Amino acid sequence: MTTLMQMKGGIPIVEPNGNIIGTAASDLQEELVSRVNATDAACVLINFAHVHKIDSCGLGALVSAYIEARQKKGRIGIINVGGNIRNLVVRSRLIRLFEHFDTEDAAVASLSADTWR
Repeated sequence: MTTLMQMKGGIPIVEPNGNIIGTAASDLQEELVSRVNATDAACVLINFAHVHKIDSCGLGALVSAYIEARQKKGRIGIINVGGNIRNLVVRSRLIRLFEHFDTEDAAVASLSADTWR
């Protein structure tokens, strides 16, 4: 798995590419936690457009990033979540942890406007 990173409106956007399983999940966790800690607002947007599979390790990586952001009063936003990943997140009851947005622009506007509500 490769991960692209860009900044937009002061919000880091992490774009994993590939499957978030096994050791790739650990790599993503490190990337997300470092991005949360690198910003004053502790907000990160994750774009799942190029992710087709995620396992329990991947879910754990997302939860770790959420916990880190929450401790800093930050937020984690997600966009472009495919049906399979969405179903897994719903079944695991983690759906409420992450803010879902329809577009990147909407996510950046919301995440940069304020911190945790």
